[in-house]
Amino acid sequence: MSKGIFLGKRYEVLSKIGAGGMADVYKGKDHMLNRFIAIKVLKKEFREDKTFVEKFNSEAQAAAGLTNPNIVNVYDVGEDRGLHYMVMELVEGATLKEYIRKKGRLSFKETISIAIQMCNGINAAHEAGLIHRDIKPQNIIISQEGKVKVTDFGIAKAITSNTISSNAMGSVHYTSPEQARGGYSDMRSDIYSMGITIYEMVTGEVPFDGESTVAVAMKQLREEMPLPSDKVPNIPFALEQIILKCTLKSAERRYADTQELAEDLKLALTDPDGDFVDIAPLRNADTIMISEEELDDIKHQYDDLDEDEDYDEEYDDLDGEYNIKLKKKNDNKVNPKMNRVMKVLTIAVAVIILIVLIFVIGRAVGFFNFGPDISTESSTENVTVPNILGMTEEEAKAALKKKDLGLKITKKEGSTEYEEGLISAQTPGKDEKVKKNSKVEVVISSGLVGVEIEIPNVVGLSESAAEQALSNAGFTKISKESANSDSVESGNVISTNPTAGAKATKDATITMTVSLGAKKPDKVEVPNVVGTDEASAIAAIENVGLKVNLKRANSRDVESGLVISQDPASGKKDPGTTVTITVSTGPENVTVPSLAGYSLEAAKSALTNVGLTWEVTYEKSDTVTAGMVISCSPESGESAPAGSSVNIVISDGPETPTPTPTPDPEPTNPTGNE
Repeated sequence: MSKGIFLGKRYEVLSKIGAGGMADVYKGKDHMLNRFIAIKVLKKEFREDKTFVEKFNSEAQAAAGLTNPNIVNVYDVGEDRGLHYMVMELVEGATLKEYIRKKGRLSFKETISIAIQMCNGINAAHEAGLIHRDIKPQNIIISQEGKVKVTDFGIAKAITSNTISSNAMGSVHYTSPEQARGGYSDMRSDIYSMGITIYEMVTGEVPFDGESTVAVAMKQLREEMPLPSDKVPNIPFALEQIILKCTLKSAERRYADTQELAEDLKLALTDPDGDFVDIAPLRNADTIMISEEELDDIKHQYDDLDEDEDYDEEYDDLDGEYNIKLKKKNDNKVNPKMNRVMKVLTIAVAVIILIVLIFVIGRAVGFFNFGPDISTESSTENVTVPNILGMTEEEAKAALKKKDLGLKITKKEGSTEYEEGLISAQTPGKDEKVKKNSKVEVVISSGLVGVEIEIPNVVGLSESAAEQALSNAGFTKISKESANSDSVESGNVISTNPTAGAKATKDATITMTVSLGAKKPDKVEVPNVVGTDEASAIAAIENVGLKVNLKRANSRDVESGLVISQDPASGKKDPGTTVTITVSTGPENVTVPSLAGYSLEAAKSALTNVGLTWEVTYEKSDTVTAGMVISCSPESGESAPAGSSVNIVISDGPETPTPTPTPDPEPTNPTGNE
């Protein structure tokens, strides 16, 4: 969509900020509430597909009812000119996937802090009756303030009284085994995906990967979870146990809900080596047996995904849309796969019962009484030595204690691999068998020697975060310089010397250049806008980098809409300085006074007092004395612009009557004759 388009006569599109398989995301502005928002718009190719439109609307409906500081809020959903859109909270920041890529892997404390906030957001969804079903780092946003927010409820599903049968799956690297089978999914499916996400935070990579979605899905179904400690030897014992419990193949053995998970995460902060994570034994959980026939069906389903040209196995970090086309199923029909599973389970149970009966009877008659009785084994039985390389002394003692082994420090010396204070050698080595209560001899590193460390990329990080990253890499001497930058925000790192990717010894000085922000431009000339119209005046001032403070006032002399005055009137000022302009609203209106019965002079005086002028006309009047006001226009009591003229009508007296002619007298008869 083009910049400036309005949706719903309210939401203005400003710029594109992301794209997913099904929708594009734009930064926008809500002009009704005067705030910036994110607008997700369904892509053109999906607008005519009712399935996609329904899925898009269901995401909005799923998330609209959720209000939690750890969830990206959905404000509105609508359709305008064929465009289906959703209005969401705008979160400035990066996805957790991007954050992991930038840092390589996260510290244990940071991992736990992020995971606890994820629990808060996902728990809010669960309490509202929603399973997310697509938890992955691409759908977790870390705001610039460090707030963790869960987003993208595109394939969320309402929780019913029973578990949910659905073939909707999240991203295959994070999907639970039950989702990979196309079977049920409940809150514990989200917990499995959280466990994979926590694993990726601490190790920097996903536990199961492959050349295709089929390969990854098969690993999710059949392979045991690799130990995080194989990748990160010094991972706290409690955190590793939490990850393993989250990612157990059987949902019954995982955490029951995210609140229970959050409680263990908080304990791991205060007691990182504590043995408090309760993992139920396998015999107490339901075991799902998968036949080769069902595995073939699952492989074919994923083959369809691999052949879908719209499917992006890398996943979009900006939006995290799930774009896998799945076959529709009639929810009212019995799943034939489940029938096959039930048949296999029935046969398996019968075989197990038969084997147990044979063994019990055999033992009773002495057929299976070979080998030493377990009950007679001594306390000196052999145990397997764990790998404690890279651990601190305290971490190693805790790991060995779980195996009933002790620790003996033989010496401290420099190491080419392990930092100061970490175990650099052990005897016996890992996986060797020794007797219980024996001691493992170790060498403690006195520091890295003769080794060059690769300088991490800290460009764009805050000064404190960059310093911590360099310190974590092993560098002890860090200096700082400052410089202006148009592209790097003030307080963030512009560059390092030596540059990222180069190698240096731990005692080398790494110099960070920290941004002071963009260099302030030179002062600008204040334009003279007096006498110009309002719009032109504002544009002229803002075009040179100044701000406008607008005032309005009446004026008899300046036409309405034109600038009367400005402050400052001229001179050079810093960019961003405010210029106040006063725009004319025309002359002020005044009320025409009552003039009836006034003499001309008195009427003139009354009009002058209120700022009006006059014109005089005369009319004859039989009722008003000559020289007095008959009327005025505008009339008394009406409004007139100050300075305008009022027509005063003055009496000229009564009209002069026409004289009646006197008749001539009759002539007199001088003679007296009749």
